Amino acid sequence: MLIRLKRLISLALFSLSFVMLAAQTSLALSTVAKEAIVVDMGTGTVLFEKNPDNQMAPSSMTKIMTAYVAFNQVQAGVVSLGTQCKISKKAWAKGGSKMFVGEGTFITVEDLLRGVIIQSGNDAAIALAECISGREEDFAGLMNYTAQQIGMVSSSFRNASGWPDKDHYSTARDIATLSVRLIEDHPTYYRMFGEKEFTYSKVRQLNRNPLLNRNIGVDGIKTGHTKVGGYGLAASGARNGRRVILVLNGMNSKATRASESERLMNWSLRTFSNYSLFRPGQVIEYAPVWNGEKNHVPLIVSTGMTVTLPLNARENMRAQLSYNGPVPAPVTAGQQVGEILIVAPGIQPLRIPMLAGESVQANGKIGSVINGVQYSLFGVGD
Repeated sequence: MLIRLKRLISLALFSLSFVMLAAQTSLALSTVAKEAIVVDMGTGTVLFEKNPDNQMAPSSMTKIMTAYVAFNQVQAGVVSLGTQCKISKKAWAKGGSKMFVGEGTFITVEDLLRGVIIQSGNDAAIALAECISGREEDFAGLMNYTAQQIGMVSSSFRNASGWPDKDHYSTARDIATLSVRLIEDHPTYYRMFGEKEFTYSKVRQLNRNPLLNRNIGVDGIKTGHTKVGGYGLAASGARNGRRVILVLNGMNSKATRASESERLMNWSLRTFSNYSLFRPGQVIEYAPVWNGEKNHVPLIVSTGMTVTLPLNARENMRAQLSYNGPVPAPVTAGQQVGEILIVAPGIQPLRIPMLAGESVQANGKIGSVINGVQYSLFGVGD
C-alpha cells in the first residue's frame, strides 16, 4: 500500500545554489505609468507589473534592439566597431532627436552606436541600419527575426529608430526580455549605455537617462518618447549583487518618468533579497523502496534554486516534502518521485519536482515474497 508521506524540512540545511525562476510577489504597489514591469534579473522574478503585455509604442526604447542587433553583427564579424559607414540623405534628413550626421560623410560603427545609445539619434539609427543591412527595411527584418529568437513574442519592428508606425509595437515584458539579453550577451558593449555624454562634430549631448546621475546603482538603459507612446524608460540597476530590470511607459512628462522610475528602482533594490535554497543534485531525503534491490533511494533536485523574497519573508518560509512511499521498484534515475512545496509571505507557492537520484532494480521473485511478508507484518522492507 502506498502512503502519501509529507514532512516539513528545514531550509536552513540548504546551501548556496544555482539561480532559477521564482514566483511573482504580491506586495501592494502602484504607478501612474500605463505599462510597467520590474524584474529581478538573477531569478527572473517579477517584482511588480501593470499591463506588461499590453501592446505599446516603444518609441526610442526601440534603439535597445537596434544596438543589440548591431552588437550581434559586430560579434559575428559582419562589421567591426571601426567600419566606416556612409551617411545617406535619408539618415541625414530624419527629424526628431539627432546625432547631427552629415550627408555623404563617413562615421564609424562605434560612433554611430554612441549616437544611438547616448544621443538617441534617429539619424544615427538609420545610418547604422543601412551600414549593416543596406536598407533600413531589411534591418527591421533582422530586428524582427532577432526578437523571435530571444523570446519577444509580442513585438513588431518597422524601423530602427522607433519612429511612430501602427505596425511598430512592443510590450513592457518584451522590452524587459530584450534588456536582460543585452546585458547577458554583450556585457562589454553594454557599458556604452552608462556613458553620460557623447560629443560628435563638436556637438556635446548628455545621456537622456535621468537615473544615471541619481547615485542609486543605475547603469543603463534607454529612454523613449513619442506622442502616441508617452514618456517611457527601460532601466537597469545593481546593488549588493542583485540586478533589477525596470520598464515603464505611457507617462505624461519627463519629470514623472524620472520620479516614477527612481521610486520603483529604489523600491525593488531595497525591499527584496535573493535567497539560495538548493544546489544541483543535492540529496534532500532518502525514500524507502518497495520490492527493490536497495532499501532506499535518494531524492534530489535536478537544478539549484534561488528565490527573490521580501526582506522580512525569509524567516517565515516553510518547505514541505511530499511523495508516495514506499516507492515501488523498479526506480529509474531522474524519475519524478515527489515534490517540495515552498510557501512564504509575498510569493505564490513554489512546487519543485523531487527526482530519484539513482536507479533501483526490482528484487527477484523470492525477494519479492520476503519483502511482501515483511511489509505486511511491519510496514517496511528488509
